[in-house]
Amino acid sequence: MEGDAQAASLPHFQVSATEASHFAWLRTRMSLERTMMAWVRTGIGLVGFGFTIVQFFERFSRMDGVAPPSHPFAARYIGLVLIAAGIVALVLSAAQYRKTLRYLWHRDFAPLVGVDKTPGSMPVYAIAIGLILISVFAFMAVLVRLV
Repeated sequence: MEGDAQAASLPHFQVSATEASHFAWLRTRMSLERTMMAWVRTGIGLVGFGFTIVQFFERFSRMDGVAPPSHPFAARYIGLVLIAAGIVALVLSAAQYRKTLRYLWHRDFAPLVGVDKTPGSMPVYAIAIGLILISVFAFMAVLVRLV
């Protein structure tokens, strides 16, 4: 509790625009991009694996000579949970990415940014939003077939 009060009372740090600090800012920005791409891969992996489980067991149960499953909806439930986990991972990582990016482009860091003073395009963020929409569609497709 006391540490929080001390941290709040500390003076704001000073940003000095040097070559080293500019490249450190760029490394941080690229690290943020790599982290977001890793989360996108993880989220899509979860969604893809969940959808695959649903499709595999649905087709497997229709094969000749295969006994009917003792829990016919278990694969769908597991698939839905994995798809939902992927969606949550994508949404949370996109929100964190946007928050961190706003911090990096804050006016305190303006001397470090360089010539362009706007965040510009964020292709990984746009891809994440598109994949969230596709994942929600996949979730709804599996859910509708469940009923």
